Amino acid sequence: MDFLLIGFAFLCGLVIKLVGFPPLLGYLLAGFLLHFLGVTPDDSLTTLADLGITLMLFTVGLKLNIRDLAKREVWAGSMSHMGIWTPVLIAVLSVIAVPFALGLDPASTALLAFALSFSSTVCIVKLLEESGEMRTRHGKLAIGVLVMQDIIAVLFLALATGKVPSLWAVGLLALPLIRPVLDVILAKAGHGELLPLAGFFLALGGYELFDLVHIKGDLGALVIGILLSSSKKATELSKALLSFKDIFLIGFFLSIGFTALPTWNMVGIALALTVLLPVKFLLFYSLFLAMKLRGRTAYLSALALANYSEFGLIVAALSVDAGWLAAEWLVILALSVSFSFIVTSVLYRNAHAVYSRYKTSLTRFERPERLSEDILEQPRDAEILVVGLGRVGKGAYVALYNLVGHRVWGMDADPVRIDRMTEHGYKAFVGDGEDADLWENLVLSTVKLVLLALPSIEDISHITTQLKHAGYSGQIAAIARYEDERQALIGRGIDKVFNFFTEAGTGFAEESLQMIDRAAR
Repeated sequence: MDFLLIGFAFLCGLVIKLVGFPPLLGYLLAGFLLHFLGVTPDDSLTTLADLGITLMLFTVGLKLNIRDLAKREVWAGSMSHMGIWTPVLIAVLSVIAVPFALGLDPASTALLAFALSFSSTVCIVKLLEESGEMRTRHGKLAIGVLVMQDIIAVLFLALATGKVPSLWAVGLLALPLIRPVLDVILAKAGHGELLPLAGFFLALGGYELFDLVHIKGDLGALVIGILLSSSKKATELSKALLSFKDIFLIGFFLSIGFTALPTWNMVGIALALTVLLPVKFLLFYSLFLAMKLRGRTAYLSALALANYSEFGLIVAALSVDAGWLAAEWLVILALSVSFSFIVTSVLYRNAHAVYSRYKTSLTRFERPERLSEDILEQPRDAEILVVGLGRVGKGAYVALYNLVGHRVWGMDADPVRIDRMTEHGYKAFVGDGEDADLWENLVLSTVKLVLLALPSIEDISHITTQLKHAGYSGQIAAIARYEDERQALIGRGIDKVFNFFTEAGTGFAEESLQMIDRAAR
């Protein structure tokens, strides 16, 4: 049985990837096809899915700055959207229910509208991670909204299940006091297999701790992750857990297909709900613009959030068990969630290209005022610009700084990285390389060389296109992990592409030879 699930998921994921779509769509398809063929999974699939969600929320916490949740656009945006969307959807569901003879009462209609007001944490986090946008302005905004929605979900589940947090839950307020202990645990774990094992221990420990005091366990994993977000090992731990999380989440996507077999009537209702996704997008987009966000940030965040959440399935299951909803709504919501995943996954892949093409329309309703985070700093007198200040980018920047001083500048979408660079006296500023507006407003007249130190060749290609559209005529260099990626980037017009592993070996050899030369003298 396990081999059948894994093999079918792999084949469907591979086929979908070969035709140019994200593999997660293949996993969704695999679940529905296996269910149609009469396959019945055992409890291990649910365990796998739950573990994937717990690890995902833990890694989200590792990348989350708690101060981001206090921003007006995060808490006000999420609350306002839910407050407007829910009554709108109540009206729509009341209309849909008539032709399909669903016989929804007002309470059931309100419950469904509330369930569909949430956005999918699993889908959004996976998209942002695959595109390397978790720490961008729009990525952090989307994640902040999801966290606020999770808090609301916890409150709802407490009321719906009657599980009121115990008095011992007050003790959770003391969790920040154990942060130094957690830092020591991670430091002692080293860099081998103990590090991901420590991640499992902390994520599941947070889950069990919160569950023990009758609070949704997933929130505990998120909180423990947030406590560790300032740790020096946070990034390394997140990368160590990445493959585990992705594998376990396949179980989640498969499990959606095993919810129940739909009828054509159910498919029709689910498609009608999917057609409402543009309304959800427009509402998020309008609210973000009203809060003085740039058109690009509002557009990308709203596009990522325009889907239905797996939380809707939890609400539906609880409601069916309590007799508040008819059982067919569990199937309808499963289909709606699946369809929304497909829509978001397909549209977001081309989001930056669409913005570049229609940015005049998308920025038409921007507020004239700018938030402090959206004010662009100019790299004055820069001759070299390093885009991406991760381990490779920072290493390249420091090496260049030692040669040319302040004639080299760095740029990264993560403000934390920029703060660390400027603390050491380096010249760096916050900027998202895929932002077409940024390159058009950036003064590049003195820049002779742009180094693209980014992990995604799609991002590198897109930035190269943006640079050329902005009139940049200097040299462009980039890094690639594999030879086929290097050749692809050269074919897209980049002047010089370095193979990461080859150049590391070359540098190692050259430095070693210099040691011999110095010793001989």
